[in-house]
Amino acid sequence: MGSIAIGQPVPDMELQATDDQTIRFSDLRGKNLVLYFYPKDSTPGCTTEGQDFRDSFEEFRNLNTEILGVSRDSIKSHENFKGKQCFPFDLVSDADGSLCALFDVMREKKLYGKTHIGIERSTFIIDRDGILRNEFRGVKVDGHVAHVLDALRAL
Repeated sequence: MGSIAIGQPVPDMELQATDDQTIRFSDLRGKNLVLYFYPKDSTPGCTTEGQDFRDSFEEFRNLNTEILGVSRDSIKSHENFKGKQCFPFDLVSDADGSLCALFDVMREKKLYGKTHIGIERSTFIIDRDGILRNEFRGVKVDGHVAHVLDALRAL
């Protein structure tokens, strides 16, 4: 499966999520979807980003929008992270990397002088018809949620 581009329909996929759920993109038709990819549960930037989405959750709801956070962490790790941070949205475990591949978010990164492959912080907006409408790549956490809300209002 290749990566997806703006204006294309998002292929239906089964996603393993918190609260023992299997979510399909097709189940979310009729609502907008914010799909945000982050590197790792319970790290400072990822925690702040999740808290920002949490703190604006009602604004997203008012815009008929669901939020799903995605990383390669396990469901158990996601459950702990979601519970500790009181996230009102679900987290998806992309252990096999198929969702990361579809949205082309895996990048070479350097940490403490070592190179590894990891998730580049990225957010995607999928409209109520299942079409990819916006993408934010190389996201800086500060102010990001406000940019996403602005993009949703413009749909």
